[in-house]
Amino acid sequence: MDLRGRPFRAQDVVPRAAVDVADAAERVQPIIDDVRHHGADAVARWSLNLDGVVPPELRVPAGRLRAAADELDPAVRAALTEAIRRARVVHEDQRPPDVDTQVVPGGSVTQRWVPVERVGLYVPGGRAVYPSSVVMNVVPAQVAGVASLVVVSPPQRDHGGWPHPVILAACHLLGVEEVYAVGGAQAVAMLAFGVDLPDGGRCAPVDLVTGPGNIFVTAAKRALQGVIGIDSEAGPTEVAVLADDTGDARFIAADLISQAEHDVIAAAVLVTTSEDLAVEVNTHLEQQVSSTKHSERIREALGGEQSAIILVDDLVSGLAVIDAYAAEHLEIHTREPRSVAERVRNAGAIFVGPWAPVSLGDYCAGSNHVLPTSGTARHSSGLSVHTFLRGIQVIEYSEAALADVGPHVVALAEAEDLPAHGEAITIRTGSSRP
Repeated sequence: MDLRGRPFRAQDVVPRAAVDVADAAERVQPIIDDVRHHGADAVARWSLNLDGVVPPELRVPAGRLRAAADELDPAVRAALTEAIRRARVVHEDQRPPDVDTQVVPGGSVTQRWVPVERVGLYVPGGRAVYPSSVVMNVVPAQVAGVASLVVVSPPQRDHGGWPHPVILAACHLLGVEEVYAVGGAQAVAMLAFGVDLPDGGRCAPVDLVTGPGNIFVTAAKRALQGVIGIDSEAGPTEVAVLADDTGDARFIAADLISQAEHDVIAAAVLVTTSEDLAVEVNTHLEQQVSSTKHSERIREALGGEQSAIILVDDLVSGLAVIDAYAAEHLEIHTREPRSVAERVRNAGAIFVGPWAPVSLGDYCAGSNHVLPTSGTARHSSGLSVHTFLRGIQVIEYSEAALADVGPHVVALAEAEDLPAHGEAITIRTGSSRP
């Protein structure tokens, strides 16, 4: 796509892949209703129907979590341990302090940050295994001080009906003891309503569900929002790269491929001021795709309408395209990339320079990889400690402080034709509007 030499318009930005959540919502509603009315039996039926397997037990036994960690490949265990450590370092700095503001003598407002009581964390289990998603969901919740954490992940036929053992190992390394072998819309419904377990235990309902999933998980989260809080409606993953003629075509091609690897509807977009770089990136894409494992999936993603190379006149125009697109992941490959990154308004996460690829953020940068997709970075943030906190304002006024401000409250109450509001003041102070 060539935007050079003509005014930029928002509609010129590459479209996202078509995803019909409304259609999926119709398909998940019977699942939600079934779980609401029939509990664990409905969860088992839908697991068999959709995943082709029923787990030996809905709740994963503690012994199986320990065994998964004990049997974990040492290199993977070391990588998970380091990813957890780095995520804790970053997320611990996100915890906001309580703030006590003295408005007037005798009158104060305190902002308290209180963690959500119980949270359900969804970990996908489709084309790929995502122990990193366990880390990204659990660490900020733990740092926030969430008292009760439950992880759900789909049962796997190849693993005896349990979630993938690397996911179970990650749960154990993080100290998560309540894990269920259930995925899809039935998992979200179970978390929302709670179910009694066949062994006499219970999965209690949660207050908030976080974590990415497929379109049916997204549709279930949308349908149950209000019964539960949700973090976001996750769409297909996406990466945008903003580059000038200093960009390394090999690196950029590799990073576009790394996100296209996720799904045939993943988006990979390059915005560049350099026609030579665009040509060179295309050449490297062909070479690298041919030699990578999931080449068919990647080719389909790169060839879809959601992926493109866009030529622009200059970085000002490039930034306009980038801000209109509002990518989940944004890489900056330019001269002085940090200063360019500071001018970006809309992105889920920004990766600055040639040595900070998206893959680093997916695993071990310390940042969170649960990020806003489908352009929602224009108004939303990625998962963080703040996701699991609620701000509660505590108002405390003395008799003298109330008497001083009382006439203003009465005046505003009368202006809004809510006289009882004013009377709640005058019954205490005897004051009226000035």
